[in-house]
Amino acid sequence: MKNFISANDTGDPNQLALHAAEIKKNPHANRKLGCNKVLGMIFFNSSLRTRMSTTRAAYNLGMKVMTLNVSADLWQLEMEDGTVMDQGNAEHVRDAIPVMASYCDVLAVRSFPTLVDREEDYKEKLINSFVQLASCPIVNLESATLHPLQSLADLLTIREHQSNEKSKVVLTWAPHIKPLPQSVANSFAQWMIASDVNLTITQPEGMELAPQFSDGALIETNQEKALQNADFVYVKSWSSYTDYGKIHKAPNWMMTNTKLDLTNNAKLMHCLPVRRNVVIADDAMDSDQSVIQELAANRLWAAQVVLTEILKGL
Repeated sequence: MKNFISANDTGDPNQLALHAAEIKKNPHANRKLGCNKVLGMIFFNSSLRTRMSTTRAAYNLGMKVMTLNVSADLWQLEMEDGTVMDQGNAEHVRDAIPVMASYCDVLAVRSFPTLVDREEDYKEKLINSFVQLASCPIVNLESATLHPLQSLADLLTIREHQSNEKSKVVLTWAPHIKPLPQSVANSFAQWMIASDVNLTITQPEGMELAPQFSDGALIETNQEKALQNADFVYVKSWSSYTDYGKIHKAPNWMMTNTKLDLTNNAKLMHCLPVRRNVVIADDAMDSDQSVIQELAANRLWAAQVVLTEILKGL
């Protein structure tokens, strides 16, 4: 594996999830693989699970880790070519990224979209700049449109709880107090469609995901209908793709135990953080059907299998 940007870099998402499950059983088996290797993590946005899980994964492989928070630790970066840099940004990505790559064996990058200009966000300028300008492999810790490490952990969690070969997986939109990126939802759809599950995406009209990620899924605007006989329910808030970055007012879409009763005793999933009693009610969050904490723990093994595959190629 050269880079890890999306499901397309895995070859076979299911095999990568199976490999992650094996690593989970013996986390230190490849401790020498990362000896004398350095992982550089560049955060343009805040992080809890992504930062901690990826750091621990690197430690399990014997790597050293350097972490930079762009807002506090770096000069502000200019993205546009040909810019006369007489304003706020002090350093161009064409100068900064090669330097970062010269100090590290792998670079991992996290950023969010602006949710203002859809065309610009979906160009993925930042993550693509790292891929183009760095002399080392790049790991996507979340970008403007995708969050592949989260989706790999999602797939691992589903595989661990799957009781039939063709599970019904429902990705359901949920309300939120502010507009959120589509990245987790886009990525989840991409990974599920590439795996052997039956994916249904349910959301209010006007909240459909980008077709390049959701084509191949069953789309249903009636949430209760979508939940019937589901084996897994993945709850996520996202802002509008068509009316870009706008939030939809639909509080009746919050996930509850009553709605879970419509399912086939489905496992409840969410990427965290979650606003309780807005996105998911307490009774569902704390129910026996919730595997949300287990899913968060699996972020470690998702990160470790990706770093393992990249290190094997160095």
